[in-house]
Order: sequence, then structure tokens, then C-alpha cells
Amino acid sequence: MDVTNFITKSSASIGAKKTATLLKSLSVHALIMGEDGVGKRTLASFILPEASFVDASNHDELLIALASNKELIITNIDSSPNLSILIDAIKKNGVRIIATSKQSLSNEMIDDLFSVKFDIPPLRERLEDVEPLLEKFVAEASGLFGGINKFNIKNFKPDLSHNANSLRRQVMIGYLLQDIQDRELIDIIENYLYDKLGSNSDYRNFLYLYEVPLIRGGLKKFKSQLQLADKLGLNRNTLRKKIAENKEHL
Repeated sequence: MDVTNFITKSSASIGAKKTATLLKSLSVHALIMGEDGVGKRTLASFILPEASFVDASNHDELLIALASNKELIITNIDSSPNLSILIDAIKKNGVRIIATSKQSLSNEMIDDLFSVKFDIPPLRERLEDVEPLLEKFVAEASGLFGGINKFNIKNFKPDLSHNANSLRRQVMIGYLLQDIQDRELIDIIENYLYDKLGSNSDYRNFLYLYEVPLIRGGLKKFKSQLQLADKLGLNRNTLRKKIAENKEHL
């Protein structure tokens, strides 16, 4: 099931949930459209809680499923290698379908099959849903890794690039890193570098992994290059040089 568990705080998510609730009582095909991580799978499962999921790109598997099920959730129908054959099979077998698509679909075949079509906007367009999602993922991280529901959101900027998927990943990583020990951090960097080392200039190439977080963290904490240079015991010109050398990562 989708990681969102479908939060309904924004008007858009409330409207989508209302549509899904209505569809539970109807025997029609429906198409739910939207980017990855917006909650399409959650709503599809809410409408047909007993139905199996089949990805449309698995054409042969999907045709077999259509012949042996009364209800089915077809994900990524926009990736179907042969939409015409798929739709014919749906009609022939009389299977009730809830489908999802990563993009808006509108053509004669789609419009004829799906009585109801609706979009779920991305999280960047329904920001009211971000905070409750954040709380959900923090609680999930706490249960997974142990401890109380704690998460330092100071200077936290939600990563909504892949909607709930990227936000969840960000919270999980952030939850782990906030209490990370020196030895654990060293082990992480060691594992990262193990497969990347091999050229004669690796020391210079990977020095930014140390310098960039030091500079970024220092600037956030001390607010000025002058104070940071003093705390690091560096000449201001040396710090400026380091900042210029690492500008693509800062």
C-alpha cells in the first residue's frame, strides 16, 4: 500500500477521498491519475480492499489476472504495451477495474472505459497534507528504530520531489542521522568510498565529503564566514578559497 495512507487535510485530498468513498458503492471502472507517491494505490485499495494489484507493464500476467478475478487494481496503466488489447480483455471478462496512471490520460478508449477519472495533485500543491504526513513518518521511524517520537525539524525543508516517497525517505535518514555516533558516520563514509576509490587523485576528489558538511554546518551555526573562520582556526581568505572550491556542493 502507498506510504501516504492517504492524509486528508487539504481540500484536494478531501475531495479525492470523497470521490473514492462514492466509488466504493458503485460498480464502475475508475482511473486515478497523479505522480508517484501521491496516494493513488492507497485510494485504489480503499475502493477495492480485496483486489489484487497488477502492473500494466506485465502484459501477460495482467491478461491471466483478468481471466481469473472479478475485481482488479491495474497500476501504471499508461505503461501498457498494448492498451487496445488490455481494454478488450477487461470488457470481455467483465472485471471491475480501478486503474492508476502517472500521467493524465484522455483518449477515446480510456474515456469510454472509465466512467470516473480524477487527479490527485502532488504534495507541493497540497501543503496542508505535509505536516500530518511528517508526523506519521516520524512515528513510523520511532517504531522502526526505537525510541520516542523525536525529530529535530529545525532548518528542516521537506523534500517533496517525489511526494510522500521522498519525504518518508528524508525522515528515515534524518531520524537515524540525528543520533549518529562518530564511529557509525565513519563506517558509512568508508562503505561509500570503498567501491569508488581507484584513481591517483582520489584524495583531492573526495575531500569535499569532509569540507562541505563542515562548511555548511558551520555557516548555519555561526551565521558568518568571519565567525566560522575563527572557530575553525582558518584564515578568512583560506575559508573563502574552500567555499569557492566547493561551490557546486554548497
